[in-house]
Amino acid sequence: MRRSLIRRLASDERGMSAVEFALLAPILIAFYLGMSEFCQGYMAQKRMGHVASMVADLVSQQQTVTKTDVDEIFSIGGLIMKPFTTASLKQRVSSVSMDNKGVVTVNWSRGSGMTALKPGDPVTIPADVITAGESVIMSEATYDYDSPADYLMPKVTHFSHRYFLRPRTVTQIPCTNC
Repeated sequence: MRRSLIRRLASDERGMSAVEFALLAPILIAFYLGMSEFCQGYMAQKRMGHVASMVADLVSQQQTVTKTDVDEIFSIGGLIMKPFTTASLKQRVSSVSMDNKGVVTVNWSRGSGMTALKPGDPVTIPADVITAGESVIMSEATYDYDSPADYLMPKVTHFSHRYFLRPRTVTQIPCTNC
């Protein structure tokens, strides 16, 4: 009688799909959650990059700017980052120019959550961005992305971008009271 019960249970294939599902479901759910969290982090990184490029673009279109103008441009960055928190968003925009000796120095700088560079300080920029006598708008942004699912991604991921755009209507954009 015991042998027939064991044979009957061994040959019974009912419920096999449920067992396979029970084995695979946790793996597939973890994969799905991991991919959705990766996409959220990637979207935060892309939005922060858009903030940096937008700041450079808006400043480079001006003929002259003031502290207030730059601060208003920075505030647009918070709108671009939605629905992500802007608590860790840091921005800085600077006008830099190259002298005849090939030294690139800061003309003016303004930061939001990031320390502004001092006028006259040398900066390093990629080669061939500007030549002697030219200026460029340098926009920088950093963002610390904190994953709500810390077990799937590192606790904090640091993103940063730097953009360089030439002034569009003048050779150098002055900033009064910066």
